[in-house]
Amino acid sequence: MIDFRDDILPLKNRLYRLALRITAHTGEAEDIVQETMIKAWNHREELDTSSSAEAFCITACRHLALDSIARKERQNETLDTQNYDPVDNSDDSPFQMLSRQDGLQWIHRLFQLLPEKQRTVLQLRDIEGKSYKEIAAFLEISEEQVKVNIFRARQRIKSEFEKIDRYGL
Repeated sequence: MIDFRDDILPLKNRLYRLALRITAHTGEAEDIVQETMIKAWNHREELDTSSSAEAFCITACRHLALDSIARKERQNETLDTQNYDPVDNSDDSPFQMLSRQDGLQWIHRLFQLLPEKQRTVLQLRDIEGKSYKEIAAFLEISEEQVKVNIFRARQRIKSEFEKIDRYGL
């Protein structure tokens, strides 16, 4: 049987990052993680291993985050973007630090513009470090579909960022 402290609670940061990437709203992401953990606890009898608990939690978190976005879209509300601080490097000039911060903000915006499946797959692979096989199981798609979605997402971000970076030159 699944133990909350050992099997579900350690997933909270991973679930938060996933929910935050999908919703782009910290408060909403926190609520989604809490709701996901409650669902996992309520289904603990059905989960027999920690890997099944992890798969259940990620799938539930993804669905809850998508439901949240759908509710917001129906209410015609906009999602806030999350600001990221640039990497701290004291050797950089103020221009380099500002340029890095601006680049990170653009990449985040472009990430948010990706189709939902590409955003989720890229989040799980590049940020969470999941294997293609794990992502395919979580999202109930083939490994080839995972690879195609990752490739397309990276290409789209790269090409759009290059357009932005070259603007005015």
